[in-house]
Amino acid sequence: MTADPLSLVFSALADPTRRDMVARLAVADATVNELAEPYDVTVQAVSKHLKVLKDAGLVSRSREAQRRPVHLEAEVFTMMTRWIERYRRQAEERYRRLDDVLATMPDEVGTDEETPKPRAARPPRRQAVQPTRTNELPPLDDVQPPRTGA
Repeated sequence: MTADPLSLVFSALADPTRRDMVARLAVADATVNELAEPYDVTVQAVSKHLKVLKDAGLVSRSREAQRRPVHLEAEVFTMMTRWIERYRRQAEERYRRLDDVLATMPDEVGTDEETPKPRAARPPRRQAVQPTRTNELPPLDDVQPPRTGA
């Protein structure tokens, strides 16, 4: 069974060495020997990585006199971007609908308030979310352990 082009691309990029090669080729074309320099692997191993990238359509090779540089094919990234963008938009729409539902719910159960308070909006698109460090979590003083037995 032949994998679809998008699966081949994501599979090829699953390997960190190949991702690094793609990042280096985004800066400039390079020969196999130039690509092999920073790695503690044989040129043959690098050639095998390049074959996977070539089969996925991520790179191509050309001939310049005695030199055979590897070239990054940008069109594949357009395909990946379209696929990712479609699902990003769907996820944002689900979050927008969830925000709408949450905005209609009261803040606390059992309060006498009739009018719900507006909730804070989600962060703007493409804003990096900083991970919370465990030492910055609020204290657990008001958390009660579950009751067991009668």
